[in-house]
Amino acid sequence: MKTLLIRNEDIAKELSIPVLSFPKYTTQLINLANQNAQGTRPKIVGQMSELIQQFQGRTLAQRSLWYSQRVPGGIERATRRVFEMIRALQAAIELIDEAMVKSWVTDLVISKTYAGLRIQDAILRHLASLRSMPLRLSTPAEEAMGIDGYLGGIPVSIKPTTSASKKMLPESLGAEVVYYEKTKQGVRVSIAE
Repeated sequence: MKTLLIRNEDIAKELSIPVLSFPKYTTQLINLANQNAQGTRPKIVGQMSELIQQFQGRTLAQRSLWYSQRVPGGIERATRRVFEMIRALQAAIELIDEAMVKSWVTDLVISKTYAGLRIQDAILRHLASLRSMPLRLSTPAEEAMGIDGYLGGIPVSIKPTTSASKKMLPESLGAEVVYYEKTKQGVRVSIAE
């Protein structure tokens, strides 16, 4: 099988799309502001996957005119929302000093990491108690394979719900996969079928 890389610049050239250049870090900040403001959601700018299928033109200029007729004011609404969030982020940045950054890093490295690692243990102990089964925590070698512990003789893998959509190794090991999500009330646990 042969692998081929078509560079972004070449694709942009083929499609006659201008390659824009932004100052360092600005697009990361604009992206963050957009995530928070949700400025490019379908209700603001239209459903892109549907709109691109409807577009019959061949050039970027045709696309621009066509889009502005289909979603009048979409670009302006999105820009306004994102820029308002940029202003809010600028105000928040002014509040950040080195002491706040140290508090944040300490909370992440010490507290949140400890809680995240210990939550697996708490879930396993709770399940063992509910099922009246003996619990054995995994060895480092078993943990490297994605097994967090054993309920009876059954390998169990504890994963955050965010990993549920990813192809995971524990399923191929025959492990029972338990997903969890932290909520304000506690930890919601789901056992994969």
